[in-house]
Amino acid sequence: MGLAVWAFVIEPARLTVDSQTLSVKGWPLALNGLRVVLASDLHIGAPHIGADKLPKLVALINEQQPDLILLAGDFVVGDEIGASQVAPETIAAGLRGLRARLGVWAVLGNHDWWTDGPGMRKALENNGIKVLENSATRFTDKGEAFWLIGLGDHFTNHTDLKGALTQVTDDAPALALTHSPDVFPSLPDRILLTFAGHTHGGQVWLPFLGRPVIPSAYGQRYATGHIQEGARHLFVTNGVGTSILPVRFLVPPEITVLTLASE
Repeated sequence: MGLAVWAFVIEPARLTVDSQTLSVKGWPLALNGLRVVLASDLHIGAPHIGADKLPKLVALINEQQPDLILLAGDFVVGDEIGASQVAPETIAAGLRGLRARLGVWAVLGNHDWWTDGPGMRKALENNGIKVLENSATRFTDKGEAFWLIGLGDHFTNHTDLKGALTQVTDDAPALALTHSPDVFPSLPDRILLTFAGHTHGGQVWLPFLGRPVIPSAYGQRYATGHIQEGARHLFVTNGVGTSILPVRFLVPPEITVLTLASE
């Protein structure tokens, strides 16, 4: 009974900060220390995260003093037990207070598309959050350039990798933001680091047994955290909200602070 209370009441109502430094080959030395906050799968309206918790989430993210804020989709909730739908306009207005030196950037997730993808995008952009849907933007910081490529959701067949890459017009280092990590094997080596969510880290991790459910065609391969394959890096955050069942066990809700360093 105690474990059930923890998994269904206490842990999913928490919000933790996971801070890591990633050393990435090819990242400019002048940009060492760039702080990226990654947040995904807010699922506002899920039992443990209503719109009333958005001010706390925004304050926690801003406290990390990020240079760049990345939101990896699934702002809305699905047909979860105990969930209540929250309008995209309400969610986006609650996120309006996010602040970062290089801006706040987002992609949409499968639940956003299943609910109202165009409406969610419009609401975010009306509140100062730029949505990169199969598009790229170029930053110049401290005399160095880098690209951020936003890829449409793989799970709902919205990814247009070729179209996004055609917008990258020079050889400056590239980062990618996407919802599902399943797009990672198809990405070229020039994308040094990819940020993703979607898996929720499985929501449940059982010692010796692992994560019973991972919404990925690759099973445990891209379940959570930092994955490196060859020269390419992927980071999958466990997300903020819950989906299907309002449960978390040893996979607490999180925002991730990633400090980038040159390898």
